[in-house]
Amino acid sequence: MKALLSIKPVFVEEIITGAKRFEYRKKIFKKNVDTVIIYASMPIGKIIGEFTVGEIINKSPDEVWSETKEYSGISLEFFNEYFQGRDKAYAIQIKEFYRYEKPIDPYEKSSNFVPPQSFKYIEDNQMELLLVN
Repeated sequence: MKALLSIKPVFVEEIITGAKRFEYRKKIFKKNVDTVIIYASMPIGKIIGEFTVGEIINKSPDEVWSETKEYSGISLEFFNEYFQGRDKAYAIQIKEFYRYEKPIDPYEKSSNFVPPQSFKYIEDNQMELLLVN
């Protein structure tokens, strides 16, 4: 199964360059997700690529940072602010990132597209609608 994630453009750039190999989340998938589709939030507002999900680390924020900081693509201050007051943190390992040759404008493909706050499961037939040129 695939999931659509909204990611801020600054972090999308870090994924593209390979500096960010972990995507951090407060909540994680309940279903088995093997591919993440990346929606670069505004001002870009396009689906720019996808990555294969590697390991999903579920530990305390301190343990997650210790294991992933080398390829976090973010500062410790940002990480701590994001997980402030949380007992658990999730880090999704980014494997085999694939950048689309032509970014997809989901607003052109579907008049009722709403970017997910956290993530949204994508069925195969839904992805086909987004990829129709």
